[in-house]
Amino acid sequence: MSNWSGILFILITIVIFVGMRSLYNRVRNPIFNPVATTTLVLIIGLMVSDISYDTYMLGGWWIQELLGPAVVALAYPLYHQRKKIFRYRFPLFAGLLSGVFMGIISGMLYVKVAALSPVYSATFLPKSVTSPIAMDIAAITGGIPSLAAALVILSGIIGAIVGPVLMKHLGISHYLGIGVALGCAAHGIGTAKAMEFGEEEAAFSSIGMTLSALLYALVLPISIQYFL
Repeated sequence: MSNWSGILFILITIVIFVGMRSLYNRVRNPIFNPVATTTLVLIIGLMVSDISYDTYMLGGWWIQELLGPAVVALAYPLYHQRKKIFRYRFPLFAGLLSGVFMGIISGMLYVKVAALSPVYSATFLPKSVTSPIAMDIAAITGGIPSLAAALVILSGIIGAIVGPVLMKHLGISHYLGIGVALGCAAHGIGTAKAMEFGEEEAAFSSIGMTLSALLYALVLPISIQYFL
């Protein structure tokens, strides 16, 4: 029975996402980002039907496992755009370093202002890293891995919704700026958003997400230990 339940939840999730993506393609409003709307519909559906998260994850777990292959698949646009990546290597790494620096500093300022306890501080600070790395950092520094993953998803959704609007108002139109900004700030969800702009934006977003995650993994655990 559990196997059939898992298959049912997979199908429901896919159908909802396809429907929300179709809605987004029609209205083209950042608020209707399909990741955000699909998440909202699923949460409401589980609450109304009184289905537990563990029950849903009988199928959701398989979708979650596809995250790894999806990230690996980003190697294709990286390889295809390798000449432009090498050409813009200096502004690329300058953008990466500034993105990581601002992500850490803004997180620490919020933690101080909100007066969060060490446990929740260690959980909140990895918000700008991809989920697997954020969970590992939270576990190492005494945070709550599952909550850290939820915060990463939330920050990715917000970044994918607000980022393009903010960059439009600031006049940022070059694919390097768009890609690195979305990759650093909104990681996987931001990279999916960057693909809507074009292959060049997607390539720089994927390398921004990957390299910023590496920098976060090296710097953040040490920073948290000294900061908390």
